Amino acid sequence: MARVHSTAIVDPAARLGEGVEIGPYCVVGPEVELGEGVRLLSHVVLEGRTRLGPRVRVFPFASVGHAPQDLKYKGEKSRLEVGADTVIREHATLNPGTEGGGMLTRVGEHCLLMVGCHVAHDCRIGNNVIMANNATLGGHVVIEDFAFLGGMCAVHQFVRIGRHAMVGGMSGVENDVIPYGSVMGDRARLGGLNLVGLKRRGFSRDDIHALRTAYRLLFAQEGTMAERIDDVARLFSSSRPVQDIIDFIRAESQRTIIQPRAANAG
Repeated sequence: MARVHSTAIVDPAARLGEGVEIGPYCVVGPEVELGEGVRLLSHVVLEGRTRLGPRVRVFPFASVGHAPQDLKYKGEKSRLEVGADTVIREHATLNPGTEGGGMLTRVGEHCLLMVGCHVAHDCRIGNNVIMANNATLGGHVVIEDFAFLGGMCAVHQFVRIGRHAMVGGMSGVENDVIPYGSVMGDRARLGGLNLVGLKRRGFSRDDIHALRTAYRLLFAQEGTMAERIDDVARLFSSSRPVQDIIDFIRAESQRTIIQPRAANAG
């Protein structure tokens, strides 16, 4: 049985799983689906074709599933999905997809979207992603598993952020961030590897050593980028983390790869 506060407005057509709790002054639309154990603390608004997985928690004044902020959106029946055990904090906004982006925005499992985060239309967020306060995603952004986005950062539309990457607070990210990379700056530049994150998540010394060596080779001055990619792919064919970077760079994208700032750039 769901527990619904007397002041909440829940459309009779909404689907509520076992153990759902809906707090004071929440509004839940007719096409919303809440998995078992979902908790809406208070003053939460859920609209559109929105599905929250089991045990998702949504804090006050979050707006989830309202129409995208996209002038091309014409009311198409797009969707928003949020995976199990994700936490959506106060004033966060999540928009569904559009016809031009596959009709789906998806947030994975065990994510934390802190106060004021914005997930725009057609974004794809992996599992265990953390977005700190006021981190903002433009449309069509892809964020892979275990990435961390610092507070007040802004990610341009169609950017990809690789697994275990870190974006520094207040950074402006215009291009793709390699897996395991760390970027920072008002126009973010690659500052190295996310070594702290790798150690915290139990990567072996061998994996970290391989990543550090591959990173130096990839962004050396000798040869072309294509040549360096081929060399690193060959030299580290048995290293899964290094191959993650190679596969990411070789994948099709509308953005270039963020690189380190040149030594003479100050």
